Amino acid sequence: MSDNQTNKPVGLIGLGAMGAGIAATLRRAGYHLHVCDARREAAAAFARDGGTAHESPAQVAAQCDTLVSVVVNAQQTEEVLFGPGGAAGAMKPGSVFIMCSTVDPNWSIALEKRLGDLGIHYIDAPISGGAAKAASGQMTVMSSARPEAYAQAGGVLDAMAGKVYRLGDRAGAGSKVKIINQLLAGVHIAAAAEAMALGIREGVAPDALYEVITHSAGNSWMFENRMAHVLAGDYTPLSAVDIFVKDLGLVLDTARASKFPLPLASTAHQMFMQASTAGFAKEDDSAVIKIFPGITLPEGKA
Repeated sequence: MSDNQTNKPVGLIGLGAMGAGIAATLRRAGYHLHVCDARREAAAAFARDGGTAHESPAQVAAQCDTLVSVVVNAQQTEEVLFGPGGAAGAMKPGSVFIMCSTVDPNWSIALEKRLGDLGIHYIDAPISGGAAKAASGQMTVMSSARPEAYAQAGGVLDAMAGKVYRLGDRAGAGSKVKIINQLLAGVHIAAAAEAMALGIREGVAPDALYEVITHSAGNSWMFENRMAHVLAGDYTPLSAVDIFVKDLGLVLDTARASKFPLPLASTAHQMFMQASTAGFAKEDDSAVIKIFPGITLPEGKA
């Protein structure tokens, strides 16, 4: 990052697990953060260690030329931009809106035009890596944007992530790659849960199964990460079951539009739907293992 980019004000909306980590990373990089969250106490807590808390996205947008949005979905992004106290009306012409949510790529493409009509640049920039990598500055950004948007806010992107992929010169490509990533992530979690459930049903000690699989060819990052939650009996949501109800739904919607078959993604989506309707919607996505009957899971904080 060049010296003239540091110490500049940057806005960030959404201080959940990922947003809080991104904000802390940008603060360490020398940016002054203006933040807002639906939970006012979260914004105030962040600002106590440096930065400025605001009560609305519009108040944040009035202070910054670059605004990063780290909310759950397209609906919340609409609220950030165009709802009461929304940012779009307060953003200066030539400023940049960086959208980090997992959304329908066609919605993202349309948003670029809507913001462009207001004189606002847009970066389609969904993220991956989890809360720990967001906090350490090592997450991945899958971005696409027009050159003028990168010229204005590329330094912010580079500061907040370990890997920033520039996948196209307009919105849409970033969200398409994120959709494919979520297809794999959801299927891997569902497969990991199925494998662990079968092992438990067959009388294999869960910790022994975990040890063997994580040192064998059948391992995956999702098995290693999420089945550790199952072993701990801890379903505190880092990424909730309903996130994959949403994200795999977006995957299937994208494929359905071009009549492209996705049998594995369809099955995984049904598994997360079953877990959600069974009462586990807000639990960690590893709670998809709870749909399997006749098994005794390790106990813990669940």
